[in-house]
Amino acid sequence: MIYSLIFRVAARFLVPVLLLFSVFMMLRGHNLPGGGFVGGLVAASAFVLYALAAGVQRAREVLRVEPQTLLGSGLACAYGAGLLALALGKPFLTGLWVDLHLPLLGPLHLGSTLLFDLGVMLVVVGTVLLMVFSVEDRLPGLVEE
Repeated sequence: MIYSLIFRVAARFLVPVLLLFSVFMMLRGHNLPGGGFVGGLVAASAFVLYALAAGVQRAREVLRVEPQTLLGSGLACAYGAGLLALALGKPFLTGLWVDLHLPLLGPLHLGSTLLFDLGVMLVVVGTVLLMVFSVEDRLPGLVEE
């Protein structure tokens, strides 16, 4: 299969935009539609788009991390968010909040839910990419690079 030059160039511009949008979707998910799951799907779709445009091997190189590592890191983040509450004598996955005042950023209201959403996002990205990349590994003639 010969990859379209137009599709490859478009994918190179769309991938960073999709990744930035996935972070936006994750961060706005506390009070509005979005969150770690939707952000993870958007981030995974960026790498799937790049895999379709340039090949799975190039997408793996751009990702720089194995999908299994993303999946495991995400599980650790989500579990860690629950353990924070347990360490303070509260029920597992109770939301904890802290107010920080940083000189350049100003006041920040951060919670353990952000860590949980980050974990969900990493699990979704890792799972989707593991499935998509494994299809190419099982059927090497399907996508020629």
